[in-house]
Amino acid sequence: KQWYQRRVAITAGTRKFITFAEQHRIVLNQILRQSTTPLSDGPFQVLVNHTRVLDFDVKRRYFRQELDKIEETNRREDIAIRVRREHVFEESFRELHRRSPEELKSRLYVIFEGEEGQDAGGLLREWYQIIAREIFNPHYALFTTTPGDKVTYVCNSFSHYNPNHLDYFKFVGRVIAKAIYDNKHLDCYFSRSFYKHILGQSISFKDMEHEDYAFYKSMMFLLEHDLVEAGLDNLDFTMEIEEFGVTETRELKPNGHEIAVTNANKKEYVKLISQMKMTGSIRSQIKAFLDGFYDIIPKHLISIFSDTELELLISGLPTIDIEDLKANTEYHKFSLTSLQIQWFWRALRSFSQAERANFLQFVTGTSKVPLQGFSSLEGMNGVQKFQIHRDDRSTDRLPSAHTCFNQLDLPVYETYDKLRKNLLLAINECPEGFGLA
Repeated sequence: KQWYQRRVAITAGTRKFITFAEQHRIVLNQILRQSTTPLSDGPFQVLVNHTRVLDFDVKRRYFRQELDKIEETNRREDIAIRVRREHVFEESFRELHRRSPEELKSRLYVIFEGEEGQDAGGLLREWYQIIAREIFNPHYALFTTTPGDKVTYVCNSFSHYNPNHLDYFKFVGRVIAKAIYDNKHLDCYFSRSFYKHILGQSISFKDMEHEDYAFYKSMMFLLEHDLVEAGLDNLDFTMEIEEFGVTETRELKPNGHEIAVTNANKKEYVKLISQMKMTGSIRSQIKAFLDGFYDIIPKHLISIFSDTELELLISGLPTIDIEDLKANTEYHKFSLTSLQIQWFWRALRSFSQAERANFLQFVTGTSKVPLQGFSSLEGMNGVQKFQIHRDDRSTDRLPSAHTCFNQLDLPVYETYDKLRKNLLLAINECPEGFGLA
């Protein structure tokens, strides 16, 4: 009984502390930045299990401290990767596929056949750059771009045409995790749902807007209309999935073929069919990738990040030219001289590099900056400049976004402080679910 009471007391005390931490998040993160004691060993170690109150840079510091502990217990000889430049992907695969997870945590050094260069780190960086390009080489049929922006990638449901595809997916998972482990950034950008698979998070209906806008709109129609009046009263909790060239009907829940979709349960149907659509046809590919990824980085450790933070961990913080973005922005029911627009650009200039990256992820779906600048920003229909639409609904609403169109819906806030506060809240919290946008 005493043990039970003590456990309840600790739980209640922890809950009280977390509430306090959330209310004083800015000060708490400043204290942690200045602390020289690892988070897991110091007075705030309870936050290891409640990382949502931590800023990205504080999480990343804790993450690297934990990787350093793994490194200290795993000191091995360096591993050489001998490859020819014209066959980097296949030969790197053969070199690393046979290695154990523990061996892969060793330092890698690269030897390009026929070249004299000694790898002091530069050749390894170059190898990562080449591999990052080859991962998306259509020849291997591993990934395909999302319709939403044509710059982020998802697993290719037809990858089975490559007989080695599952081994390759495991290799890619290992490479990306190893790059994170080695603190090297890759020019790799994936869909939100793919990042969530790595983190072990549930896929949401909102993620579908970016991946398949036509399907997203059809589901929105279903949610917003009476099913009988719309002629959609013949649906059940099943869907057809094509995997390895074979089409089969899968149940979205037990006995789904016997459960009719009604106005009362259609939200559940949309949630389940969205999850199935973003995972069902690529389940084997995802599993192979994750098997490789978790060989290097434990799931419990990577899962401290959000999907947007994971993108920044893999690809690094982008340099965002605010003036270039402003010069390539279209306004709807606003003008450049509108007070809210002037406040908006003032707020964006005041943001940190990480906050600007979060903003870009919020409105475009990715932190990737176009190589030719924001005049080349892609949407679902090709080049689509960033656009700000006036939202004449309540100013108690947060700004919302439509990533397929690089569109921000901005309420007509009464003050600069309210606009800045709500914009930061929207991009940092990234609420998801029905009715957000």
